[in-house]
Amino acid sequence: MTDSPEPKYTDRPSYEHARDELIDIVAKLEAGDSTLEESLSLWERGEHLAAVCQDWLDGAQARLDAARPQSED
Repeated sequence: MTDSPEPKYTDRPSYEHARDELIDIVAKLEAGDSTLEESLSLWERGEHLAAVCQDWLDGAQARLDAARPQSED
């Protein structure tokens, strides 16, 4: 028997979760209390989360564009 299946989208958090975590990371970086190594790790995670958020927003825009009636020129 196998272990329980892995949840879907483990590498892609919801938009809201990614945004909230990104806000926390920005606050930590702005506080300036982290070591250089911690700051670099936070920055890398923030870049990843920003890309996730942008991907969600791009997908939402594509869905809106697809649902909008096409104008006839």
